[in-house]
Amino acid sequence: MSRKHHHFKGAEVSCCVKYFLFAFNILFWLLGASFLAIGLWAWAEKGVLSNLSSITDLGGFDPVWLFMVVGAVMFVLGFAGCIGALRENTFLLKFFSVFLGLIFFLELTAGILAFVFKDWIKDQLNLFINNNVKAYRDDIDLQNLIDFAQEYWSCCGAHGPNDWNLNIYFNCTELNPSRERCGVPFSCCLKDPAELDQQKYIYTKGCVGQFEKWLQDNLIVVAGMFVGVALLQIFGICLAQNLVSDVKAVKANW
Repeated sequence: MSRKHHHFKGAEVSCCVKYFLFAFNILFWLLGASFLAIGLWAWAEKGVLSNLSSITDLGGFDPVWLFMVVGAVMFVLGFAGCIGALRENTFLLKFFSVFLGLIFFLELTAGILAFVFKDWIKDQLNLFINNNVKAYRDDIDLQNLIDFAQEYWSCCGAHGPNDWNLNIYFNCTELNPSRERCGVPFSCCLKDPAELDQQKYIYTKGCVGQFEKWLQDNLIVVAGMFVGVALLQIFGICLAQNLVSDVKAVKANW
C-alpha cells in the first residue's frame, strides 16, 4: 500500500503551478479585453463599425489597429491559458505555450533583423512617417499620435518642418486654399516663451533623429523592458509546460 501511495503522490498535479498559471492568465486576459474594448470603442466613435468601407479611406496608420490586434491576441491567449489551467486541458495549455513561444520567437527575430538592417529600418521609418504626415487630418487618433510624438520628442516632421509640405492642408503652394498653408501643426511649436526668438518659433529637428537620440539615451530602460517582457513570456511557457507534464503523469496512472 505504501508503494502505491508514494507513486500516486508523485504524480499529483501541482496546485501551486495550476493556480499561479490561472492568475497569470487572468491578468493577461483582462489586459487583452481592455485593449480590445478600447479599440472597438474608438472604432465605434469614428463610425467604422457602422461603415466598414471607411477602413479603406484611411491613408495612414490607424493607432486603433494596434489596440485591436494586440488586444485580440492577448484575449485569446489569456482565455486559453485560464481555461487550460483551470480545467487541466492539455490541448489549451499546449496552444497557449506554443503561440506564446511563437510570439517570443517573432519578437527575437524582429530584434535581430532590426539590428542587422538598421539602415533599411530607418528608411522605412522615414517613409512611414511621411505617409502619416500626408494623412494627418484624415484620422483623429493618428493626429493625436503624431502630435504626442512631436511634443514628446520636440521635433517636427520626419527630417524637419519642410516635411509638412507633403500634407495638402499645410502645403506651401499658391494654389492651396487652406488657412494652414505654409504652416505646421501646433505640436511643432515651441511651448516655452523663453525659447522664442525672431528666427525660431518651431522645432527644427526631425522626429527620426530625435527618436534615435532618445533610444540611445534610454537604451538601458528600453532593453530592460524588452528583457522583462521576454522573461514573463518564458515564465508563462514554463508554467504551462510544467502543468501539461503533471496532467500527463496523472493520466498515465489511470
